[in-house]
Amino acid sequence: MASLGVGAWATILLICHAQQAVALPLTPFRYETQAQRHCPGDTVVWLDFRRGRFYLKGESRYARGFHGSFVCSSEARESGYRRSLLGLR
Repeated sequence: MASLGVGAWATILLICHAQQAVALPLTPFRYETQAQRHCPGDTVVWLDFRRGRFYLKGESRYARGFHGSFVCSSEARESGYRRSLLGLR
């Protein structure tokens, strides 16, 4: 077997121990009350899957559109979704 240099061993070690991106569970709900029961201590938000943004209650796009669901705000953040600025984007 051929001898590997220190750089090659370091690369192999990094590849073997690299952390993989893991998608966190996101529980979407059709109705706001269902989401609130799922996360009683958290804020329910409207998640727009197409835009990759979530909206708080009272914002213009809250509960609008066909490509979204109600979710817990902590789950939305942990899954990589971002809050829309002023509910307009």
